[in-house]
Order: sequence, then structure tokens, then C-alpha cells
Amino acid sequence: MARVDVYTGKGAEASTPESILFSGSAQAAQQRRRVVAAIVDALAWVIGVVLAVALRFEFQMDARGWAATLGLGALAGAAQIIIGFLTALYQGRHTYGSFEEVRALSAIVVAQTVVLTLLTVLFGTALGLPRGTPLLAAPMVLLAMFGVRYSARLYLENRRRPDETAEPTLVVGAGFVADKLLSMITTDPLSPIRPVGILDDDPAKKKLHLRGVPVVGRTSDIADAAAQTGATTLAIAIGKADSTLLRELNDRGRKAGLRVVVTPPLNQMMTGEQSASDIRDISIEDLIGRHPVDTNVELVAGYITGKRVLVTGAGGSIGSELCRQLAKYGPSELMMLDRDETGLQLAQLGTAGHGLLDTKDVILADIRDVDVLTGIFEDRRPEVVFHAAALKHLPMLEQYPDEAWKTNVLGTLNVINAARAAGVTTFVNVSTDKAANPTSVLGHSKRVAEKLTAWAGEETGMRYLSVRFGNVIGSRGSMLPTFQKLISEGKALTVTHPEATRYFMTIPEACQLVIQAGGIGRAGEVLILDMGEPVSILEVAERMIAMSGKNIEIVFTGLRNGEKLHEELVGARENLERPFHPKVSHTRADVITPERLDYQGWMDRMFAAPRDNDTSVFVSIPTGKSLTA
Repeated sequence: MARVDVYTGKGAEASTPESILFSGSAQAAQQRRRVVAAIVDALAWVIGVVLAVALRFEFQMDARGWAATLGLGALAGAAQIIIGFLTALYQGRHTYGSFEEVRALSAIVVAQTVVLTLLTVLFGTALGLPRGTPLLAAPMVLLAMFGVRYSARLYLENRRRPDETAEPTLVVGAGFVADKLLSMITTDPLSPIRPVGILDDDPAKKKLHLRGVPVVGRTSDIADAAAQTGATTLAIAIGKADSTLLRELNDRGRKAGLRVVVTPPLNQMMTGEQSASDIRDISIEDLIGRHPVDTNVELVAGYITGKRVLVTGAGGSIGSELCRQLAKYGPSELMMLDRDETGLQLAQLGTAGHGLLDTKDVILADIRDVDVLTGIFEDRRPEVVFHAAALKHLPMLEQYPDEAWKTNVLGTLNVINAARAAGVTTFVNVSTDKAANPTSVLGHSKRVAEKLTAWAGEETGMRYLSVRFGNVIGSRGSMLPTFQKLISEGKALTVTHPEATRYFMTIPEACQLVIQAGGIGRAGEVLILDMGEPVSILEVAERMIAMSGKNIEIVFTGLRNGEKLHEELVGARENLERPFHPKVSHTRADVITPERLDYQGWMDRMFAAPRDNDTSVFVSIPTGKSLTA
């Protein structure tokens, strides 16, 4: 039904060959309009002065009086034009009819009134003019000037409103975001939607008209409002709507037969990445993972500014977004390290705007290679390190536990040792909720990485710490992209268990937490974000199928080795505190030294008998030592 799938709000300003061809004539027309505006303002003075004198004498004046009155009006009008051009009022300094123009115009009229009043006091009596003529004329002059501008603005806005072919739309919310959205779409004739009503639960806004659009009910009245207004679309314009509210509004909107669209999150609008008019169809990511936790990262990211920063795993989903966000805080050097050259190219595109791969900001290396890694740290001397390199697919690591050991344990130890030797003061290890009460190879390996990081923090006294969070929406190989591909191919969705739940967060939110951790975390800590309520995997699958409009089967495969029915964020023996932020918890990680690692003991422990939730871990490095961790 919609004419376009995504509205960017730029339709009215888009350049076309015709607009470029006739840009000269357009500029000439604009100049003519400015000249006309100057003439209208001059006439306002003439009319204002004549009315002021005529009303004062009840239109009973002799020829000498009329001549003096017209002379004063002409003088005031000429002065208005001269001053207006001198101050660039009539040369495009302000948008016509804007508050800035009205303010400048008022200042000119007031200044003229003062000067004209002095003149009439000195010479008015001799000419038969009342001394208060300019004071009486000024309000009428301003009223005329403002009236013309307001009428012109109304005329232009009415001409630029979306036509009747645009989708009639109900807007949810009557706050800042909704006002910005309505401002955009009510002045763009190419907008694919046109507002016909607003829904808001604030009783104080019951009678409100925003940009000429009335509040027609509460969010519980979506079906009635749609029937009343003929709306076919529901636009959610709430800057900090969480996933729970979005699910509720989406369900009500779809039940009423409406297409549901959303505005971008408020933080993206505030940074200028997107505007309120960048609406799009609601996605499954919005419904399960939009947790707008304000981490105040800008207030604590000063430890990055002017520092040499290195990110391992920079080519991955988390690593590349992390690099993009870090670049905003002005590090003196941002080094992106990965063994995946294609991933590094994408990361460089996000930070430098090119993917030439011929500069020192990209480093092709494997964290398993001790000598190469140590050489890089000695040469580049990073001061802050974000360690995001890891193997993450749980069932794959169940088959190949050696690989988890080599990358997630030994690789982390290699990075820690290189960082310590180079004098790194802040080291943030990216962990996972599977490290809490681990039951899988992945969880155990990441738990050991947390312990090694805590050991380094204890040894150095520096901020060596870990950050733990749940599933990241949209990361490579994660559940949502897999489901989307299966649905696009018309294949059945595989779900491990009908009661399985997981925590979800978006990639940008995960990276904000990682950056904030480096600013508020203390040596040896694990930081955990409050991720709200866990989400049912079955519900996600059902919603994605419903949104696709296809008839897709769901197949239950059973939990895989090491997989939990419900993930946990906090270990059984971990105590939480929230010293800095109400949504970020801190706990202390157990410490393990490299000398105590026992790989064979770990393997025997995990695979010789069914695994439980015991958090003790047996791992090793090939040094001949064999101790229980």
C-alpha cells in the first residue's frame, strides 16, 4: 500500500536534473520574492502611519495634514527597505516567516519607531502631525508584517502537505520525537504517510493539537481510532520505547489491521545519525532487543581521548561496531587487529571511510601467535585494549574443544601478557553470559578468560576487567540472521526447546557497555548489564513467521550438549553491587594464575561425565604443570 518502504524525510529536498538545470531561474524567483517582501514591509509602514493619524483625527484632516502623513509613511517605508538590505534581512539571512526573521524584523521596527518619534516630537507639530504617531503606528505595522508572513507560511505549508494518496497514519506519542516527525511529514509533499491523529496516554494532552494534528485517544484505543480516522498505518514516535512497549503496540496495531512503523531510537537522533522522519517498518530486533539503557558513556569515555587504543577481533560484529564508536571519542591512534582480512576491511570502512587496507590502523594477526602479538604490542605501545577476539559458537566448540582452548583461553592469556609488557593501563575483556555457571566448552573457556583477566588486574593494580552480556542481536551467525535466511528460503525454523529463553541486546548497546566498563570498572571486576526479562525463543520464531506472512513450520530439535534451557547472567557464588550506575552491576571474578592451568584436567572433567553447573574449571598450558583451577 505504501509508495515507499522507508521514508527518510529528504524527498522535498532531493536534487533532480530539472532542479539543477533551472537552479538559476529558481534563484531569480527567490530574489524577486525578497524584493516583494521589502515592498510589502514598506507599504505596511505607509498604511500604519496613515491609519494612526486618520484614526486620531477621525479621518478629518486637511490636505496639508494628509501630505505630511503620507510623507512620514513614505520616509518610514524607505528607511525600512534600506535598513532591511543593510542588515541582510531581504538578502536571505533568515528563512521567510521564521521566528528568527520575526525577531530581526521586530528589532528594526522598534529602532525606527524610536527615531521617528524623536522626529515627530521635534517637527511634527509644525507639520500638523500628532507627536505620538509612530508609537500608534508601530503595533499596526508589526501586525501587518507578521500577518502577511503568517498567511504566506500557512499557504506554503498547506501546499507542501502530503496529498490524499499518502497513507493515513496514527502517530503514537505527543512528545519531542512526535513533534519532530510531524514537522517533517506535514511539510513534505512526497511523504508516503500523512498524519490523521495522535494517540497518547497522558491525560494532560487529551485536547492537544500538535502541528495541527489532534490527539484522538489513548494507546488502548488503537482499533477505535483507526476506524474513526481511516488510518492504515501506526507510527510509533516514542524516543525511549523499550521492547515490551513496542511488542504491546505492535500487537494492538496488527490486530487492528495496521502496518506498524517506528522512528529511530532517541540517542541516534540526538547524535544526528538519523532524524525523526527516518521511519521504517518495525523489525524483530525492535520487539526483542530494544533496551534503551542510558549508560552515560560520553561522561566516562575520557580515558580514550588522546590515547593509543587497540581492539582485538576488530573484524567481528562486536569489534567493528566497537571501533566505530571508539573513533568518536578522539583516540590518538585506533589499531584494529584481526586474522580476518575481510572483516578488517569492513571495520576500516566504518572508521576511516575507506577499505584500502594500506594503512597502519589495520593489523592482520592471530592472537594465538605469541611472538607476532608480542612484537605488535612492543612496536605500537597501546595504552587501552579491548579484547573482543573469541570463538563463540557453542555447538561448534563442543565438537572442537581444543580450538576453544587455543583461542579463548591461550589467546586471551597471550593478549594479557602482551598488554602487561607494553604497560597497558586499561584492559577490557569481552565475555558472555555463558560464563556464569558454565555448562559448555564455550562457557568454561570464557570463564577462564575472566579469571585470567582478574589475575592480571590483581597483579598490576590496573583496570583489567571483563564485561558480560547475553545474545547480541544481528551478530554474525546469531539466531536472528539464521531465522531470517530460513524464512526467506521457505524452510522450517529449528528451535531447541519450546521453553528455551535468552537475553538479547543490540550491537550498539553492547559496545556502549564495553566502553563504559573501561571508565567505571575496577581491577579484576566483571560488569553485567541489566538486560531486562529473558525472551522466549519460540515467541521470536512465531513473531518472525507472522511478520513474514509465510506459512513456515517450527521444528524442535532438543537442547544441544552444554546448552542451557535458560541462560544466567550471574554465577551462583557471585555477589552484585551497583556503585556507579543503576543498570550496571559489578562483581568480583575468581583469580587463576597461568601456572595453575591444566588442559587435560579440564577435558577429563567436562567429557568423562555429564556436566553440571560447577564453576570450577580444569585447563592447562603445555608446561608440564597439572593443577586444578
